[in-house]
Amino acid sequence: MSRARKGFSLNESKSKQEIYEVAEKLFSKKGYHGTTIREIAQARGILSGSLYSHISSKEDLLFQIVDDGAEAFLGALEPIVRSSEDAKSKLRQGLAAHIGVVTTQMDAAKVFLHEWTALSEFRREIIQDKRDRYENLWAELISEGISEGVLRDQDPKYLRILILSIGNWVYEWYKTTGDLNPEQLADRFMDIILNGAAFK
Repeated sequence: MSRARKGFSLNESKSKQEIYEVAEKLFSKKGYHGTTIREIAQARGILSGSLYSHISSKEDLLFQIVDDGAEAFLGALEPIVRSSEDAKSKLRQGLAAHIGVVTTQMDAAKVFLHEWTALSEFRREIIQDKRDRYENLWAELISEGISEGVLRDQDPKYLRILILSIGNWVYEWYKTTGDLNPEQLADRFMDIILNGAAFK
């Protein structure tokens, strides 16, 4: 998740990026409330006061990490939903895109999924809006699947929850050294969803 910002020199952007990466790891491991500014500064190898030359508050770090995560998920899924491909292909690609974001940015994804509620109300509402937009994109995909006869018109809300739950929890057990890449893993999951696991 790139965080380079206009108006910063290359060195400033690099320093900020390194701080975000440290914060991602600590927030992922210890949680937002369990992590202190002092710990972030120490992990980055600077004094707490020096950290404030790059950020205004710990919440600024959380918001940027979570907002970048929201944009990564939206940016991966929206082109798939808007494409002219058939619903089955979109469903497979959509889950692969979701798992791809999670598995390539494990710490950031975990923070996005579990720590965003620690944000103050105004910032939390911004992220909630983006999460709602993302879930609505999945609702569109499922609706297309029903219209095209790929999915049964039965509990679309819970099917959406099931698909997102599958993708969200991959970070708990996925290994980059495993047998399947994100696309292959998504195909396996979607085969089970589309074809069922029970004997007919």
